[in-house]
Amino acid sequence: MIALTLAEVATITGGALGGPVTAADGVTVTSVAIDSRAVVPGGLFVALPGEHVDGHDYLEAAAAAGAAAALVSRDLPQAPLPYLRVTDSAAALADLARDVLSRLRAAGDVVVVGITGSVGKTTTKDLLAELLSPLGGLVAPVASFNNEIGLPLTVLRADHDTRVLVLEMGADAPGNLTFLTSVAPPDIAVELIVGHAHLGGFGSIEGVATAKAELVQGLVPGGLAVLNADDARVLGMARLAENVLTFGRSESAQVRAVDVSTGPDGHAELTLVTAQGRQRVRLALTGDHHVTNALAAAAVALHLGRPLEEVAATLASVGPSSPHRMQVTDTPGGVRVIDDAYNANPTSMRAALAALASMTTTGRRGVAVIGEMLELGPESAREHAEIGRYARELGIAEVVVVGEEAQPALDEVLAGGGSAVYAENVDEARALLTTLLRPGDVVLVKASNGTGLYRLSDALTSPAWPDLVGAE
Repeated sequence: MIALTLAEVATITGGALGGPVTAADGVTVTSVAIDSRAVVPGGLFVALPGEHVDGHDYLEAAAAAGAAAALVSRDLPQAPLPYLRVTDSAAALADLARDVLSRLRAAGDVVVVGITGSVGKTTTKDLLAELLSPLGGLVAPVASFNNEIGLPLTVLRADHDTRVLVLEMGADAPGNLTFLTSVAPPDIAVELIVGHAHLGGFGSIEGVATAKAELVQGLVPGGLAVLNADDARVLGMARLAENVLTFGRSESAQVRAVDVSTGPDGHAELTLVTAQGRQRVRLALTGDHHVTNALAAAAVALHLGRPLEEVAATLASVGPSSPHRMQVTDTPGGVRVIDDAYNANPTSMRAALAALASMTTTGRRGVAVIGEMLELGPESAREHAEIGRYARELGIAEVVVVGEEAQPALDEVLAGGGSAVYAENVDEARALLTTLLRPGDVVLVKASNGTGLYRLSDALTSPAWPDLVGAE
């Protein structure tokens, strides 16, 4: 982050000075944190009120860690450090990020890349960070910092040495991306896929498409929209942009994958066709669906000047960088675990099940542990049933359905003559798998993050498995 005096922060946020200081000019902040455990000397601690934890209760800890000041939303007569009181600390955090990025753009040449899509955002962000790191001055989000809090925090990590700022932009309701692009208008907007995610917030797939288009509409004048030519709803966003670069498997795509095949190890091979030439690539990521993510990242990297040969080499070497996203582990007991338990929606669930099916073509038995896909609204029962039908059609040998909301998937598998069992929660699923799994099996664990099914993945890949039954 660029250094700012507390007086400058006050001007940006409209904050009123309080605490043990008489003048804000003598205080300088050089970083921002919302967790007192992440505060470093000279930092600005932003106290966010939460449903379970209130940041205002941690000012003592922030001060002890060396915070220079705090941003708060109520008066604190006994505050241990200088503070600025604002009406809304989250909004003030966004205002601060917006201002800092404007200063950086005015002072130098920083390129902002925004990435959205119903699936693949984090993986594409991770790939792009690897592809662009040789350019120097790269800032990208940690984990999935893609909302109204995480994105400003990422922006505020940028400084005068930053040349590329990669931002993941998520949305679960209309207007989310409009807000995020108001904080960080992208020079390059990457649209991956319009899928059946957060239907409870968007209402329909058309609602998802309209909301995702907000990213393209938020481009800086003359900005570039990088669009998936294989998704008609994404490609339709071309009318909203002055400049367009397409990627995909379609013949019309400017960055294209041809001769795609997926082996029994789940890794896709393809020929990358670009204006710079052709290059054969075997992706280090598992699953045919990662072809889309790889093409999107390659398109941006090539546009920003990376050589084709180096782009291909990076795609062939970079595996999962964020936890619980198609991480494949071969356990000492002979079971291969596909941990994709970070999150789930109907689109990503189908992709993961297809990857599981591709990894069982050599006679290995496939076991799918399907948890609840949250935030689907009235479509939840139908979407879960469709996933059960798809698992059965793929020939998945055993399906373990976890959680009441996912039960329609169980009913659909059984109705079609497939083999499926039900577990009410993570502990029951863990107990079932101790007797169900056998050497040679390939097991997929997939659910929305809020279900906690990632704990099952952690157990399955632990050296102590299966002794963790019932443990926390």
